[in-house]
Amino acid sequence: MEQFDNIDEYIADLKGKLEVNPTCGNTHYNLGVAYLTRRDFVEAEREFLDAVAHSPRMAEGYVQLGGIALQRDDMESCLNYNVQATQQRPFFAVPWGNIGFVYMQLGEHDKAHKALKKALKLDPEFAQAQATMSTLLITMGDYEEADKILKVLLERQPNFGPAWNNKAIIDAHNGDWADAAVCIRKAEESGFEVLEDFKKEVEENNK
Repeated sequence: MEQFDNIDEYIADLKGKLEVNPTCGNTHYNLGVAYLTRRDFVEAEREFLDAVAHSPRMAEGYVQLGGIALQRDDMESCLNYNVQATQQRPFFAVPWGNIGFVYMQLGEHDKAHKALKKALKLDPEFAQAQATMSTLLITMGDYEEADKILKVLLERQPNFGPAWNNKAIIDAHNGDWADAAVCIRKAEESGFEVLEDFKKEVEENNK
């Protein structure tokens, strides 16, 4: 996209390519990504559907469709698309991480744990899966194991907001209120929106 002045020029170029070769899955995929940049989810979804129709083994296309389904809070479609991605590329960590996230949202903790373990076995440095796993472990009451994961993650990615938020939750659980306040500040500096009720609880306990 470097040679284009803006996203509209890039989209126009890709559309021109599709006029010449309408069955190119990669071009449909790139056009879908371009529409996502513009937050045009309807057009993006159409292009990703065309991408996987013409290139059925394109796991990334299914992952993108799953992401759009998640935007609509359509957990079932999100899950199904990511399962399709794993069927095309079993050793692709991203869909396994997404499957774990969806199962966690649905309260299926054992299935979530299994999928996230698979994601992290395939890619031990997959930050989003590490953060999701820490959230799951907190939900299951295993604060110690969650803390271990977060320490590793934050050493490598010190600006990862969701991890700082989870670290704050663990510190609060352990009664380390001053540390929790520091973690909240770091989460917010990283652009993460911390729940107001939790912030107030930490503030009250630091008075």
